[in-house]
Amino acid sequence: MSGRDAACSVRSFPFSVFRFPIKNYTMQIIDGKATAAQIKAEIKAEVESIIASGGRAPHLAAVLVGHDGGSETYVRNKVLACEACGFQSTLLRYEDDITEAELLQVVDDLNNNPEVDGFIVQLPLPKHIDEQKVTEAILPEKDVDGFHPVNVGRMSIGLPAFISATPLGILTLLRRYNVETRGKKVAILGRSNIVGKPMASLMMQKQWGDSTVTVLHSHSANLAEECRQADILIAAIGSPAFVTADMVKPGAVVIDVGTTRVPDASRPSGFRLQGDVDFQAVSPLCSAITPVPGGVGPMTICMLMLNTLQAAKGLMK
Repeated sequence: MSGRDAACSVRSFPFSVFRFPIKNYTMQIIDGKATAAQIKAEIKAEVESIIASGGRAPHLAAVLVGHDGGSETYVRNKVLACEACGFQSTLLRYEDDITEAELLQVVDDLNNNPEVDGFIVQLPLPKHIDEQKVTEAILPEKDVDGFHPVNVGRMSIGLPAFISATPLGILTLLRRYNVETRGKKVAILGRSNIVGKPMASLMMQKQWGDSTVTVLHSHSANLAEECRQADILIAAIGSPAFVTADMVKPGAVVIDVGTTRVPDASRPSGFRLQGDVDFQAVSPLCSAITPVPGGVGPMTICMLMLNTLQAAKGLMK
């Protein structure tokens, strides 16, 4: 089954779509690139329907401070995704000497702009700006990144909320590839606020994963043994090729969130992207695995588009 064949409709928000999967799975690569393309096509069709009914296209704004290469690429891809989905997009660029007060004013202006449905402030920010203060200044109903404490809190108790894009993307891949999660043992490598913690919360919730969840980190005892017991292993620690074959249970589903640039003289760029999983060694053991690149990465921006669509439809209002 290809990623395109596995894709299903996103006509409604994932809270209603992603219940429990049908157990009908064969060994395969989980193709995030193809799945993201299918979802963006579905979003575009819904936007066209909204416009045909007299509505307007969703509007996503992005605030970019400074000239960080990774941030520039990520924001550029978000603008391209907006175009693919039929959204209106606005990019607000500022030099890295902008003051915290000035940036907070930008956030306030976007909060009060009725034409902007959702917006993101691209991280990281310069060291003289308090990232948490900026995040908390964004209205929860426009926080399509899902980083505001209100959205995190609502998500953690199962209320409608904007869920951060990477965990939502992982859940979407699991559902679209019919990976059974109910009652399964899930090990999550990493406890970041953006991936590890929300992923653990979602996987244990009845309406999402309904799984038995273990969170592993740098101070976990018997880490390899804990990984070997997992039916689903989610690696999100930012350590290239950390997960080796001896850490994976035969038949497990492995989700690789890591994307680290490692030197590669054979590439014109001089580097290649390496996930947290040693793909060549681990993949023969798996029932399913995400590649890097082309796995979780494309889904992250796609889920930002889905959150923006829901913001335009008034999810949090």
